[in-house]
Amino acid sequence: MSKLKIEGGIPLRGETELQGSKNAVLPILAASLLAQGPCEIENVPRLSDVRAALEILRHLGCSASMEGRCAAVDTKGLCRWEIPEELMGRMRSSVMFLGAILARMGRVSLTLPGGCELGPRPIDLHLDAMRALGAQVSEEGGRLTLTAEALHGGTVLLRLPSVGATENALIAACLAKGETEIINAAREPEIEDLAAFLTAMGARVSGAGTSRIRVEGAASLHGARHRVIPDRIAAATCLAACAAAGGEVTVKGARQDHLGAFLAVLEKMGVSLEFGADYIRARTPGQLKAPGTVETGPYPAFPTDGQPPLLAACLTAAGETKFVENMFENRFRHVSELMKMGARAQVRGRVCTLRGGALHGAQVEAADLRGGAALAVAALAARGESLIGGLSHIERGYDGLAGVLQDLGARAFEID
Repeated sequence: MSKLKIEGGIPLRGETELQGSKNAVLPILAASLLAQGPCEIENVPRLSDVRAALEILRHLGCSASMEGRCAAVDTKGLCRWEIPEELMGRMRSSVMFLGAILARMGRVSLTLPGGCELGPRPIDLHLDAMRALGAQVSEEGGRLTLTAEALHGGTVLLRLPSVGATENALIAACLAKGETEIINAAREPEIEDLAAFLTAMGARVSGAGTSRIRVEGAASLHGARHRVIPDRIAAATCLAACAAAGGEVTVKGARQDHLGAFLAVLEKMGVSLEFGADYIRARTPGQLKAPGTVETGPYPAFPTDGQPPLLAACLTAAGETKFVENMFENRFRHVSELMKMGARAQVRGRVCTLRGGALHGAQVEAADLRGGAALAVAALAARGESLIGGLSHIERGYDGLAGVLQDLGARAFEID
């Protein structure tokens, strides 16, 4: 299997064009199922998760293709309402198709994420949202089936501001009869981008980007063209790489308003930032300073997806840093691999405490998407050569990471 080879210890210099947002394009592809007409989606990153989403659309009977960074979807042949277990397993976030298939077909059947039995976990938020809109839910043998002769508007009260549950509720509400209000909705920029796409299709949505979203259901939606927003986590990864390796990099397309909490921590560490209308430039002039305590939380708090690459950058910062992970239980799996590179870190439950020091190259394995990004960031700061396995995890969310790092002056290569 392919690996990412990085020769560290070289300050970064250069500029790179930011990819389209992974976390925005996937729900947008699911939402295209609502359109009775073709949709064109631009600025689509070339990711394995995008390929999986397109394959799900084709399985459902749609025409779904990608040329360059433009995806085309036509639902004219839509004829199925179930997703096989094999396709569900290819993309962890495939549950995002739940609301779209239910709204368009009146029923949906799919396997539980990870093959687990139902319990008090985030999938319940999705199901409760669908129930609030009139769906009946049954589960047998690890397969969920939802039915609704006609969805109706209602109040969707989320006990947690789940991004996925907000997206499913928003999508389904667009074809529900009457008005829907989503309370305690997620506020991420990706929610606003999904709402913009739905609005372009003829949906009536207000409040996206706030904790209360209102949707006036429509009998049908038409096709539309939409350009996906830039990927704020890919931007954060590039900026963390500059912090770790030193130097000066420009990330074209990065948006300051999407990265407030992340940028505040970088500045606290001593990274100098410059903002333009369509770029962020970072300079790391010398020794980084530990930022103290960093806690993840729902947007606009510090993003959980930005924690692993920033944690890697903090490994060479002077002083002690504490990361408190409030979003996911298993978000520090990359730390044991970072310790192979000399990281001085300790994990206790949802808290990781580390002290800055020198890093050295090592052979490590990515266990997940953002953990793989953390290993790449650390490798840039380390002396010597690092080999990072598990490249398939990284390819779920980064469009050619080796090439991006090369744009920034790194010696980074994919090897067999």
